[in-house]
Amino acid sequence: MEYKLFAHTGVRVSELCFGTLSFGGVADEATSAAMFHRCREVGINFFDCANVYQKGAAEEILGRLIADCRDEVVITSKVYFPMGDDVNAWGASRRHVMKAVEDSLRRLKTDYIDVYFIHHFDADTPLEETLRALDDLVRQGKILYPAASNFAAWQVAKGLGISAREGWAPFACIQPMYNLVKRQAEVELLPMARSENLGVITYSPLGGGLLTGKYGPQRRPEQGRLVENEMYQTRYGADWVYAVAGRFTRFALERGYDPVSLAVAWVAGHPAVTAPIIGARNLEQLAGSLGALEIEMTPELYTEIAALSPEPPPATDRSEERTAFTYEAQLSDKAKDQKNQKDQSGPKRK
Repeated sequence: MEYKLFAHTGVRVSELCFGTLSFGGVADEATSAAMFHRCREVGINFFDCANVYQKGAAEEILGRLIADCRDEVVITSKVYFPMGDDVNAWGASRRHVMKAVEDSLRRLKTDYIDVYFIHHFDADTPLEETLRALDDLVRQGKILYPAASNFAAWQVAKGLGISAREGWAPFACIQPMYNLVKRQAEVELLPMARSENLGVITYSPLGGGLLTGKYGPQRRPEQGRLVENEMYQTRYGADWVYAVAGRFTRFALERGYDPVSLAVAWVAGHPAVTAPIIGARNLEQLAGSLGALEIEMTPELYTEIAALSPEPPPATDRSEERTAFTYEAQLSDKAKDQKNQKDQSGPKRK
């Protein structure tokens, strides 16, 4: 296991982060414990959670599991989505954030949360209010590092600017979706993270199961999230994503890789990514993702895999700038022409 610096914090985290969405849901407490201990055996010290996962059950299970190793692990949680029927039981208002933190601390049985995400941008709450609440929580020692999940790059940048202006604790990490068929993060989020030295933990490296080797143009799921969950149907329902899945599976098998391991390793191979978030229902599923640790993701292999899916257009939509038609190339050619002309004219006499 390799450990990476987590943004500008000086904290070191494992190159894989384990996501606890399954805890208390498709994974009962015994299975959750088995997966947690397997992660610890291989050196994972980074665990992602959220208050909304199984309506708090995931936090409760994680809290019991970290009781004897709290100082050795880095944990996250999140706030935004509804935790009850009350009209104010959701969002990123100061009122909701302050209550949600206390509830998460109680469920996790800890005094502090290492990384605390706003789970979604709240268009109804001024960002200043949310950021001030997060800064107060940092000052109180209840959270260490504020973070943003499912934000656009401009929203993160706006938040960083406000925090810098006010002297508040800034976002230290972002959590975008990223996999071989969902590459929008490459356009602005990942370059921004590298520029601003933000941690990046990405979710859904397997595309909801799409990149596990089971699916292709003629191989559609009959059950599971891709057909039973409306959100995943919308996210991964297009024909082209199954075509990519088929190409990726052939590529992996022809080269002797487990598609699950390769899909996770590809995400981890992006230079802006601190750690992909892996998840599992059981130990067997977990083994595939842990196999990513055995793959050497060279720049050449990363590029070969990237070529299997459409590259998103650049932020400016000036796609020609990814070709030989660039100002740098033109200037370089002009400089070469001038040098050649100088060489042909011969040495100047004094």
